[in-house]
Amino acid sequence: MAQLFTRLLLATEHSEYDTGAEAMGFALAQRCQLPLATVLPLVSNPEFEAIAPQIAAQAEQEAAVKITELHQQAQAVGVAIDLRLRRGAEPYQEIVDEAREQGSDVIIIRRRGKRSFLANLLVGEMVSKVVAHAPCHVLIVPREAHLWQQRVLVAAEAGESGRQVVATALAVANQCALPLFVVSVVGTEAQRSPAEDFVAEMLTQARAQGLVAEGEVRVGKPYTEILAASVACRADLMVMGSRGDASIGRALIGGVAQKVMGLSELPVLVLHV
Repeated sequence: MAQLFTRLLLATEHSEYDTGAEAMGFALAQRCQLPLATVLPLVSNPEFEAIAPQIAAQAEQEAAVKITELHQQAQAVGVAIDLRLRRGAEPYQEIVDEAREQGSDVIIIRRRGKRSFLANLLVGEMVSKVVAHAPCHVLIVPREAHLWQQRVLVAAEAGESGRQVVATALAVANQCALPLFVVSVVGTEAQRSPAEDFVAEMLTQARAQGLVAEGEVRVGKPYTEILAASVACRADLMVMGSRGDASIGRALIGGVAQKVMGLSELPVLVLHV
């Protein structure tokens, strides 16, 4: 089977909040025997530099230190790192643009950054925008998360997009030789039957590929049931889909994906389908 991810992109500001994402990026690069492209976004614009040149110069110096430290960390674990500093007014835009230029198939990023007036958000504003506009999959990594080694949980709804989500989760589970758990959440008991047919179909596909696979249909609030299922089956990676249209940024705020990303202590792979 062809390798699922061949172009990794670690997006980091090399702060204390990025440690989990950085460790995940290095671990994935090691496991997949791949170089690790890395982007470090730096807020910068002509107006800012003209008004506060000393602050801008200090930011550049701090970025240089971060670059040196990242190179040293990568060297210590034997990972080839291709690191680029990108300057711009919007960090998320620099990350998204770098992913496009690199042809990345997954962006690895933290869940949220420093606390501020946006601290009530489950997922940092920058990260939400990256997920919303990324041209590829995004792996959101909490600070204490680690590379998966127990079970992959995939949350999907009946339908073609759900089949695509499960197909990617199957590939992840196959490559890591891990069991797969398929969960589909419906709002009412009346919706259970087609969802059970879908789960049964996905489990048949997984078992045909030699995977240990289980699954269930849950009734209730999607994010609550997905999180509960991840705990019950002892998963250490969650896979789910996202909407691929221009409204995704607004749709994610307060939505199922946003809440799962923000409340799960597991890494969450959000698929671009």
